[in-house]
Amino acid sequence: MYTFQTRLPLTIESAIPVVLEQLKQEGFGVLMDLDIQATMKQKIGAEIAPYHILGACNPQLAHQALSAEPEIGALLPCNVVVRAEGDQTVVSFMDPQAMTQLTANPHVHAVAREAEARLRRVCAALTGPTSAAP
Repeated sequence: MYTFQTRLPLTIESAIPVVLEQLKQEGFGVLMDLDIQATMKQKIGAEIAPYHILGACNPQLAHQALSAEPEIGALLPCNVVVRAEGDQTVVSFMDPQAMTQLTANPHVHAVAREAEARLRRVCAALTGPTSAAP
């Protein structure tokens, strides 16, 4: 599987700041917030539930990966999907281990392991006592 996820008993508007804060706690900043719902409405008139793609980046890890293999930038940043599903919000994290299937570089593998560990801690922190795991 290329993602792991959790569900939050929050609206998407309430969930996004919580996700951003937890990412920050693990050293990730968000380079972009793509509002897919607004884009689909504007570009093709499609109505979909609220859906955001957050481009999360840990600068130290990104630097290590790019230093080890410059072309790995095509697989960065680590995307986090935050989407409404009924009265809950689903938060899905791209599993950085997916990129290790595309390169044999052991330095990239090490960075992917560290990024995965950090993102899984974010997921676990979000799940916490008030959230239900998938």
